Amino acid sequence: MNNQRIQRLLEMLIEEPNDSFLLYALATEYLKLNDTQKALFYYLETVNSDEDYVGVYYHLAKLYEVLKENENAYETYQKGMKIARKIGDNHAFSELQSAFNIFNGLDYENE
Repeated sequence: MNNQRIQRLLEMLIEEPNDSFLLYALATEYLKLNDTQKALFYYLETVNSDEDYVGVYYHLAKLYEVLKENENAYETYQKGMKIARKIGDNHAFSELQSAFNIFNGLDYENE
């Protein structure tokens, strides 16, 4: 099932090679298949094609955590929060900040 979605997304990407949603969707589908390298590639392509596509930063940072690339995760959370503030997306900022705090061991809810 996922392979059909990936194939369709790849076909659509041919028509719209810089479509942020398609790039993000491909990354998400590859992540569901545990293909972390392709997921990482498409998350990075999303950021490169549209820095303001704020939804990608949370997932990219989480993937960096899984890959034990903590410096990249830290920087991605920081950049995502900066972008969220810039575009006025308070919900995205809150989610990124919460994940960033947990990443840094500042999970106040569990104290």
